[in-house]
Amino acid sequence: MELAKSAQRLFLPLFLIFCFISGEGGARQLVSATVQSNWRPTKLFVFGDSFAATGNNDNDFLNIPWNYPYGKTFPGKATGRYSDGRVLTDFIAKFIGVKSPISYKLKNKVAGDYLKYGMNFAYADTGVTSLSYFYPNLTTQIDYFQRIIEGASSVYNTTDLHSSVALVTVSGDDYESYIFSMEGQTPAHPLQSWKSFSTSIVNHVTTSLKRIHDLGVKKILVTALEPMGCRPTGTAVFSYKKCNETRNSLSRSHNLLLQEAVAKLNNQTKSSSFVILDLYTSFMSAFKNKGSIKFKDRLKPCCASVTPGYPYGCGTMSDIPGEDTYTICESEAAAFFWDYAHPTQQGWFSVYSNLKATLKKLYQNQ
Repeated sequence: MELAKSAQRLFLPLFLIFCFISGEGGARQLVSATVQSNWRPTKLFVFGDSFAATGNNDNDFLNIPWNYPYGKTFPGKATGRYSDGRVLTDFIAKFIGVKSPISYKLKNKVAGDYLKYGMNFAYADTGVTSLSYFYPNLTTQIDYFQRIIEGASSVYNTTDLHSSVALVTVSGDDYESYIFSMEGQTPAHPLQSWKSFSTSIVNHVTTSLKRIHDLGVKKILVTALEPMGCRPTGTAVFSYKKCNETRNSLSRSHNLLLQEAVAKLNNQTKSSSFVILDLYTSFMSAFKNKGSIKFKDRLKPCCASVTPGYPYGCGTMSDIPGEDTYTICESEAAAFFWDYAHPTQQGWFSVYSNLKATLKKLYQNQ
């Protein structure tokens, strides 16, 4: 055993000398491989929408993720997450080995130890552009991030940023707003404008990704659009039996543009800093029960209004004491969707399981 260890100690220096004699390229590759294997993220910074939000939205009865039965499975009470339990942020944090980061709105209310895992800037009911509802959009969220890291009392230094991961979710709120704004228009008009609108959205996303990278975060995850036509909002009209293919085609079009944009960013930075999380394929795999997790209800929400065929209403409060406004399915784990658009904890676990191979790319080409 000691002889083997001595041989190893002798071999490594000789091998390095050989690499330098053979050419500096070989040595650089060896050093790069060593750095790559030693890199471990220590923080997660999160931006986006309700697929990632963990409590930034106002805590009042009008914001349904602060009402029961949201949080029913985990942690047993509502926490501002749009699910019965954990969401994508929580599973990404688990993968990189950190606790789920604190919400931005709590930054001044907690001790420093709570900040060491990063910060979550994501808000529900928002998106990329100004079309998106009332809460801070993606650009504003990055403004918040910039102020924190450039502030005089910032708890994050350059080393922290270089050893961190950013998650950016884009789940289609901009498209939902646009569809709503186009209601009543002639059929030809929205079709002509879809491509330019998708290009605009992807351009906004690309600018945001580059900005996060320029601020010092070197590994950035961005979600592709899920199949929007398979949300309960799209499947309700089909009695939750099939997806709306028109909306799914919009998701695919967006994702093709995103792939091109991210490839260009990686080429410009001469790295693999930007990684796409393919929610479209991951969701579809779950709908087809391809993985180890099988769902009884794949397109129907577990929690929805007592009104049949109406996918909204989960967590709403009645004006009449004791009156039920929503129903909950028998088993949350058997349903992919929790409410009108968001997966259950089990649904997210299924998606996360399909994304693990992609997530390993975080540790490549450091």
